[in-house]
Amino acid sequence: MAGHVVPVKVYVGVFLALLALTALTTGAASIDLGRWNTMVALAIAVTKMILVVLFFMHVKYSTGLTRIVIMAGFFWLAILVGLTLSDELTRGWTPAPGPWSILFPFIRGLF
Repeated sequence: MAGHVVPVKVYVGVFLALLALTALTTGAASIDLGRWNTMVALAIAVTKMILVVLFFMHVKYSTGLTRIVIMAGFFWLAILVGLTLSDELTRGWTPAPGPWSILFPFIRGLF
């Protein structure tokens, strides 16, 4: 089975883009962006992930079935993240931490 031949300059370009994004990640980590630190880091990471999946895993040049399987994987990930966030974001209270002896009265005599 013959695969798609990708020119070397495409791989070099993707490699240089990944290096630049890694440098951008390092630079963004040293800057305090407040609430946006996580979002910027995730955006850079997703961009790097897309480059790796498309070019180094040859998804860009693959058949339709491979693309459907990969999209199904991302859809499943979105479902899992959505369910996790629906649980986390609907919790209206956070219990105040207290001493362990209040939560577990039987450990008073152990210490």
